[in-house]
Amino acid sequence: MKIVGLTGGIGSGKTTIAGFFRDLGVPVYIADDAGKRLLATSEAIREKVVAIFGADAYNGKDPNRSFIAEQVFNDSEKLSKLNAIIHPAVKDDFKAWLQDQDSVYVIYEAAILFETGGNKICDHTVVVTAPKEVRITRILERDNTTREAILARMANQWDQDRKVALADYVIENTDLQLSSQRVKDIHLQILKAGQNC
Repeated sequence: MKIVGLTGGIGSGKTTIAGFFRDLGVPVYIADDAGKRLLATSEAIREKVVAIFGADAYNGKDPNRSFIAEQVFNDSEKLSKLNAIIHPAVKDDFKAWLQDQDSVYVIYEAAILFETGGNKICDHTVVVTAPKEVRITRILERDNTTREAILARMANQWDQDRKVALADYVIENTDLQLSSQRVKDIHLQILKAGQNC
């Protein structure tokens, strides 16, 4: 079974593109969702997070996401420590999920796929792009946030061009109809590549 990594900067529309693959019957694993679930359910993760951020990192059993986000917002060292806790757990969770799948390929969607070396487990990679201002507008409409906060989050991710240079496939996600067709084209190419193995 092939693993296809799907990534792109914040606001590029990764989730929408993942949905197009899902509509084609491809199993999709969203690393960010898994990270949030593990942060809320894993006792081992909770202990490590509290050790770094203190008891305020949780409200009872629920992660205090706004507090944690505030802690890592402008502190790359704390962000690295958080990632070092979450990413290995997500990797193990993905491996377990993979055992239950039965398809030619699966989509592994991760915002910082290349940054964390997650692309090393992938047979192919897809990068979703969109112009910076389009991405900012999308996030402002979607999240209760500021332009400054968005730019700070973008600064913690690789530049689009750097990701594109490493990608097997690129989807310029500005027109949903064209993006949907591009997903279908990539889907057929991956299926064809799978038959030639």
